[in-house]
Order: sequence, then C-alpha cells, then structure tokens
Amino acid sequence: MFGKKNRKSDNDIVFDPEKQYAVIRSSICTGEKVAGFKNYSDGHFTEVMLIKSPKDEEIFRETYHVESVKTEY
Repeated sequence: MFGKKNRKSDNDIVFDPEKQYAVIRSSICTGEKVAGFKNYSDGHFTEVMLIKSPKDEEIFRETYHVESVKTEY
C-alpha cells in the first residue's frame, strides 16, 4: 500500500474536489508517506505519489492545485 509508485502524470489520476479531498497517509511504524485522494462518501483512497521530501509535497500540491493537505496516520 505505502510507496508502491513514484510520480504519475496528472493525466493518470483525476481529482474531483467535490467528491474527494487531498490527503497524505503516513505510516506510524516507518514514517513512509503517500499522497493521494480520499473519497468523501466511501473513504476509498487513491494513491498518487510517494512523498520523500517537502519538495515532493509541494509538487503534489502544485500539480493538483491543492492548497492544504490533511495528514492521516
């Protein structure tokens, strides 16, 4: 689940802010972080990219035009 993929292009994943919100999943055990989108209605998580540094998080926010990203553990 965590860290399977590096970056995908923005054409591969569609972000619908009315149905999804941006989230970073962080492992309590390893600290590994994965950015993606979580569906409001059923909680389904769509993994977008591995976050290895603050720069990766910035790239994620810029690519998908997201101002804030919630972190879940």
